[in-house]
Amino acid sequence: MRKNIKTTEGIFPMPVLMIATYNEDDTIDVMNAAWGTMYERDQVILNLTESHKTVKNIKERKAFTVSIADSKHVKEADYFGVVSGNNTPNKFEKSGLTAIKSEYVDAPIINEFPLCLECEFIEYNDYGVLGKVVNTTADESVMNGDTVDITKVSAIAFDPYTHGYYKVEDKVGNAFKDGLDLK
Repeated sequence: MRKNIKTTEGIFPMPVLMIATYNEDDTIDVMNAAWGTMYERDQVILNLTESHKTVKNIKERKAFTVSIADSKHVKEADYFGVVSGNNTPNKFEKSGLTAIKSEYVDAPIINEFPLCLECEFIEYNDYGVLGKVVNTTADESVMNGDTVDITKVSAIAFDPYTHGYYKVEDKVGNAFKDGLDLK
């Protein structure tokens, strides 16, 4: 039997995305965003309000990076979600993480997060920030040859029902193949 429950951000898992930009003084700003996804094969959409320091930076610098948070850095990822860059301008420095400048866009790549999409700003609209992915990098520790091994990424997802973070890890099937058995 099914039970009606309170409607919340009901789609699980929600990604834990680290959106990184440069501030006007070239320091690094990072925010945690669960409301984001691929819009097209080479575009991301982030449902963010204009009140975020990160959105102001994206519009100014015309660039940002999107990193996939991992289980090794849950504390830092959560910190980037509970502390605002509007009130704590040096929050990246306080996190203890490190970064390098992207070679492709005017935005930082956080070294400790294993996957990073480097994006050019396209526009801000009613749905949020739209960006074009111009390069993707992966730490060699999560690679098998030229392919990302998601079991090594140890990506985390946000559960809106319990406000928990969960590791996304085990492969349970093969997309575009397993269902063919039912044809």
